[in-house]
Amino acid sequence: MSVTVIQHEAEAGLGYLEAWLGLDCDVVRPYLGDEIPARPGAGLIVLGGAAAAWEDERSPWQPATRDLLRRAAGEGTPTLAICLGAQLLTMACGGAVERGSHGLEVGAREVRALPGAASDRLFSGIGTAVAVQYHQDVITRPPDGAVPLMTGSPYSHQAYRLGEAAWAVQFHPEATPEIFASWTGETALEGAEELNAEVKEAESALVATWRPVARAFADVVRTSARAATGRND
Repeated sequence: MSVTVIQHEAEAGLGYLEAWLGLDCDVVRPYLGDEIPARPGAGLIVLGGAAAAWEDERSPWQPATRDLLRRAAGEGTPTLAICLGAQLLTMACGGAVERGSHGLEVGAREVRALPGAASDRLFSGIGTAVAVQYHQDVITRPPDGAVPLMTGSPYSHQAYRLGEAAWAVQFHPEATPEIFASWTGETALEGAEELNAEVKEAESALVATWRPVARAFADVVRTSARAATGRND
């Protein structure tokens, strides 16, 4: 029951998710030369990265990643697409991603549940929460049929579900304070010390909110794998 993980760069790994999921993860690192598989494992996680979702010349594995996401979503493979991953899923399935008109969204920021979250297998029970943000590109139009789950300001499309088992989140539930600090340090971001302190102060709230979401995703993977095994028998 292995989950395929697409990691776009060394500084953007699984973070919290590695411990929270409790699943075997097959991490594919295309920036080191790994090939994107044609099919996912029992689940698929696509992580974030610095490239824009349309910058295929910068990250030449992105077309194959979009193909993988499109296939996973179409076949009902449990999928969690994070930040760049969410944008790639959006583009792969007919939505739109653009440079954000309000500039960079960064730090510990508030996100709010939408009505669709109440019955969602991952997001039910969340009202208003804090999430780690670090992005300048945004989802401007989710794919047709997507169920909006969370919103925020200034960017409204913070999470959605496509079909029964593909989730896109614009924020970073996996990001530890240490990972976030590595990002601000790498980019020499103005106000980095204050932003790092902000995320560190929110750590307990981040864990309390997003660990149950990760564990719920792991449950979906297990349930889906058991159902597939039953069908094959």
